[in-house]
Amino acid sequence: SRLGCRHALTPSIAALGRSNRNPNRIVTRPVRFGDARMSAARGADAPSFPGRLDPARTAVFVCDVQERFRTVIHGFDHCVHVSSMMLRAGKILGMPAVVTEQYPERLGATVDELAPNLDPRAPPVAKKLFSMITPEVDERLGGMNRDQAVLMGLESHVCVFQTAMDLMARGWEVHVLVDGVSSQRPTDRAAALRRLEAEGLRLSTSEMALFDLLKTAEAENFKAVSAIVREKRPEPQLPSL
Repeated sequence: SRLGCRHALTPSIAALGRSNRNPNRIVTRPVRFGDARMSAARGADAPSFPGRLDPARTAVFVCDVQERFRTVIHGFDHCVHVSSMMLRAGKILGMPAVVTEQYPERLGATVDELAPNLDPRAPPVAKKLFSMITPEVDERLGGMNRDQAVLMGLESHVCVFQTAMDLMARGWEVHVLVDGVSSQRPTDRAAALRRLEAEGLRLSTSEMALFDLLKTAEAENFKAVSAIVREKRPEPQLPSL
């Protein structure tokens, strides 16, 4: 698929080799995000499937879902709802969360709806960078032993976009939840999603990501997570791609 092709078969110096049968023929192998970093943690023989989310590899990123934006962001309630879903599901599935606040002195704190789901051991990080990847967040990431991100928040074309690009530059596989990101103007959101797709990041939805994390209806946490998925969504829906 278009989303997976960049990472499914990317020729590089590390990936190129010579066939034993024909030394003049160049062969390639799939290059996966985080191969070197995660192999020790997951075991050398553990299977790795590009694009498939694994709770043991995934962290939840909630970007700047703050009170001051409530009245100006198109579809703000969707960002709140999806962030709440993913934070709660993250606790059930054992996935750490990173939450940031852009210039909270001016723009307020993370919305009250998310407060019960925040980990007091990892409070929201205040920032003035547009990207979530501040020095403090970068230090947290170094201790997480994760290499997959599910990303949501605002604004799509500024902080979410720059966060996704910074994570990708660090070797993370980034899944942007299109039902949980927005901007003041729908045009900016649409442009951001098209640009992210063109850059090779994966576009997903909260439901798509959660069922990918579960893999099967026989999963231990299926009932708890599927109950979150079935919750009533805000209306009207955000524009489709």
